[in-house]
Order: sequence, then C-alpha cells, then structure tokens
Amino acid sequence: KLYFREYGDPYGPATPLLCLGGLTRNSKDFHALAKRHAAERRVICPDYRGRGRSAYDPDWRNYHPRTYLEDIRHLLAVCGIHKVTVIGTSLGGILAAALSVTMPSALAGVVLNDVGPDVDSSGLGRIITYMMDDTPLPNWDSAVATLKRIFPGVAAPDERTWRSIAEATYRLDENGKLRFDWDVDIVKPLVRTQEIEDLWPLFKALRPIPVLAIRGETSDILSIDTFARMNDALPQMVPLTVPGVGHVPSLNEQISIDAIHELLGRT
Repeated sequence: KLYFREYGDPYGPATPLLCLGGLTRNSKDFHALAKRHAAERRVICPDYRGRGRSAYDPDWRNYHPRTYLEDIRHLLAVCGIHKVTVIGTSLGGILAAALSVTMPSALAGVVLNDVGPDVDSSGLGRIITYMMDDTPLPNWDSAVATLKRIFPGVAAPDERTWRSIAEATYRLDENGKLRFDWDVDIVKPLVRTQEIEDLWPLFKALRPIPVLAIRGETSDILSIDTFARMNDALPQMVPLTVPGVGHVPSLNEQISIDAIHELLGRT
C-alpha cells in the first residue's frame, strides 16, 4: 500500500505537479507548497514505501531508487497523468533525473532542490548516522531539540515552524512515544553496498526541458563545485542559491517561491 496526497482539480488544464521528497521525508513536507499551487493545477505528493503512511516493505532490498522509480511510474499511471512537472528534493531530485531517462516524454520541467550528480560524503554520512538511531523520544520538545541538532542546515524562522517540521518527521508509537516516521531499514542499502553509480548521465538527460536548480548556501550535500558543473552541463538550467540555508531549503523561502512560480509558468 502506497499513500499519496492530492491537491487541486484533477481535470484542470495546467500541467500537474509531482512533489518528490528526500530520503527519509514524506508528503507532509510539501503541504504549504501544494496549497500555494492547488488553485492553478493538480498537485501529487507521495510517501515512498517505508515512509509516512505508506506500507513498510518486508524486504529491505526493495528500498532502492529503482523500486521507488517503478512506484512513481505506477502512481502516474493510476492518476492518469501523462505529462508532469517534478519538484524533487534530495533523493527526489535524483528520481526526477531518472524519469528523464525512463519516461522522457512525461517530463515538462524539473526543480532540483539541493541535489546533484555528486553527493558530498560528509553530508551523506551525517544523514546515515541519524537514520540509524531509532531511540524513542518522550515529547515534542525533545523531538524539536533533536531536529535542531541533526538538521543544522535548516533555517526555520521560529519555534512554530520547528514544531511543524517535527510533526512531519515523527509519529506516535503504540506506547505514546515519538519515533521517526520511516522504516529504519531504509538505511540498509546505503550502508551495505559499495557500488557508487555515475549519476551524471541522468542529470544530462534533463537538457531538453526547463530546469530550476536550488542550492542551500551552506549545503553539505551539494557542493559549490558540483553546482557549477551542473550549470555547465545544463545550459538551460536556472541556478538559485538560497542564502543562510543548508540542506535543505524548505521551498517556502520567498526567493524559492518566486523562482518556482517562474519555472511553472514555462511548463
């Protein structure tokens, strides 16, 4: 069972928007963005298998981008979507690039949020470390404090925003404790494989369509060098750096809102 959120008119004339989250994230991250665009277009926000309200997979080997990609293809078929603009955060951006190879005629445009063909090992190591920690937390204050520690690049403007991030990250277990809202087994493919795939061909396949690439100024996942090389490889790419933000921009910054609106106007 795979869960997704749907906003807007499914029969509207504008190109639908597909929002794909980060490695541990779920559809809640895109709620504000989806509401902004629901008046003009259909917006689809899935939970990958093993996250949020989607079922956990009994075989951890299925927690792999190839499986997620197949799930997305099935989702588009179920929704009757033949052309889509994709906003992909982190892992979601890699999946968006992969769609440009597997379903090239389906992509109208792509927003890449703090992700590129080369992933900095320091940032990936930080993510893997917190993914493996399944320690339950007693209350929301503890959850917020933990998030501030493990997400140093998040520039939440106030405590209310941090609480919203916590509610999108944790779930209540059967004992009333807070746990991460993902299957901890999703980390196993990352720590058990030594294979590093060359992602540049996927990203170069985005050349025929409009691309907006967003980078957090202090990101430990997408380096300045990789960002510059992406711009060289994709001449049509519009680069945007969000100041004072690391991994990842929320896409609720005004500079991001304006840039996404401009790209959607071209797709």
